[in-house]
Amino acid sequence: MNALKVLVVDDEPGIRAGVSRVLKNYSVGFPFLEEDFTFETIEASTGEEAIQILEKEPVDIVLLDNKLPGIYGIEVLEHIRQQEFDVQVMMITSYASLDLAVKATNNGAYNFVPKPFTPAELKAAMESITKHLFLKRMTQKMAEQGKQVRFQFLSVLSHELKSPINAIEGYLKIMQDKQVGTNIDDYQTIIGRSLERIKGMRGLIMDLLDLTRIESGKKQRNICKTDLAEIVRKTQQTLEPLAIQKSVKVHFSCDHCFYAIADPSEMEIIFNNLLSNAIKYNKEGGSVFLRVDETPREVIFEVEDTGIGMNTEELDRLFQDFVRIRNTKTKDITGSGLGLSIVKKLTDLNHGTIDVKSIPDKGTWFRVAIPKFQE
Repeated sequence: MNALKVLVVDDEPGIRAGVSRVLKNYSVGFPFLEEDFTFETIEASTGEEAIQILEKEPVDIVLLDNKLPGIYGIEVLEHIRQQEFDVQVMMITSYASLDLAVKATNNGAYNFVPKPFTPAELKAAMESITKHLFLKRMTQKMAEQGKQVRFQFLSVLSHELKSPINAIEGYLKIMQDKQVGTNIDDYQTIIGRSLERIKGMRGLIMDLLDLTRIESGKKQRNICKTDLAEIVRKTQQTLEPLAIQKSVKVHFSCDHCFYAIADPSEMEIIFNNLLSNAIKYNKEGGSVFLRVDETPREVIFEVEDTGIGMNTEELDRLFQDFVRIRNTKTKDITGSGLGLSIVKKLTDLNHGTIDVKSIPDKGTWFRVAIPKFQE
């Protein structure tokens, strides 16, 4: 079995012992891998001790309490970030410190589990962070090891489809057995949940296909004279149902053509991701403003929303693979964590630039500049 080293940092001996006991005989497996992941725990009672351990030996996962004697957990997290240790951090904190835990996740921690937690809650959190760690390391190896790693990478993500498929199957069986009665209106809630799951799976599959084509260098490109304003109009029409569902008004008025030598499908992917995010992360009754302009050398596309916004730490991680902004405002918003990474890759592929500004609770502004001519 593959043993992952888990550093448990907490000044309460009972917490450290409890975590070690739960993980001692616990393993996480993927159906396409021959061996499961097991866990080997190391304990530290202070932040200083944790840093010493991290600097002396490799650690895969850190379970980190914040309120420690001496330096706090948030300072340990900052040290991990500065030293760029190849480690995933999960905060373990009391309910009274949830705001701090959310801040920690924005500062690089993968997630948090509030104390007191049950063995089942701890196991679920460990399964999630183990999957994330595995996916992250797989993406780092993709360029080095080629097709086999790519196959395993896609297999992991395909495995992620299992949960929504199981949920939909369960909902369909409820309907098949007429467990709630014979009135179709009584099934509207589970129908809605099923459709939401399907939408999430479709988004994940499309993001996977886009990412694989880009990373492999085998994407068939159709470079031609492309009216970016027309693509923006089509994207707006495609996403109009989502905007109506969210009560978000999309403002775009443009009668001009703005041409660039580019792949229309790539431009559509860029605009679709930016506009869909502007709608999904907006406030109820909010607005999105789209603008297209040009300079002698570039076509400029801007999308500005009145949504929940992001802080500096969140912006720093925005274009990384599998990064999703995790906080109380985004917990019910589905996504693969690949959309903006794909936007950045396609913008770079077209020798363009992308800029972003955001203010928490005020909104976010993206600016994409695409050269008019291929170099």
